[in-house]
Amino acid sequence: MITMQYSFALPADYDMSVIDRRIRDKGPLLDGFPNLGFKAYLSARKGEFGSHDNLYAPFYLWQRPQGASDFLCGPGFETLTGAFGWPQVRTWIVWQAEISRDIASARFATRDILQTQPYAPLGDIRRAESAAAEADLTTGGALASVSGFEPTSWTRVRFRLWREIPEIGEHTQAYRVGHLSLPQP
Repeated sequence: MITMQYSFALPADYDMSVIDRRIRDKGPLLDGFPNLGFKAYLSARKGEFGSHDNLYAPFYLWQRPQGASDFLCGPGFETLTGAFGWPQVRTWIVWQAEISRDIASARFATRDILQTQPYAPLGDIRRAESAAAEADLTTGGALASVSGFEPTSWTRVRFRLWREIPEIGEHTQAYRVGHLSLPQP
């Protein structure tokens, strides 16, 4: 599995109802997309939950890399880049992905990107991150919890979906979930 996210920082005076409408209209188009674990259509408004910017920042969990490739080479991504420009698409190898049966009730998301120190014990970090992802679902109230790493910039990602907004840490980016595309049942 891999996970990916791109983000568009929009001007402070941007009419975010344009993003809300885009999510409402385009969101269902990826429902049941091949190899998709989920796509969370995310937005944040400047000042809300401590966000420094207006953001449109979808987050994907792919069951197989082929799904990401098919999406990025397809007409939906081409339309997106025509409207917003060519984004940097961040990807991470998934260490652990926990998904609740109630995932469809997610209304909020949080994402942390952490730097891995050189020569850190990756096996230990992976075990700790995987255990934390499991605990987020079993005792933490998350509806989905994904952890992964990227070995070019040595970053780790912690992504969570929530029914209610949790307490937000200083370096955590929080979002509203406008739509959640899921696999076919």
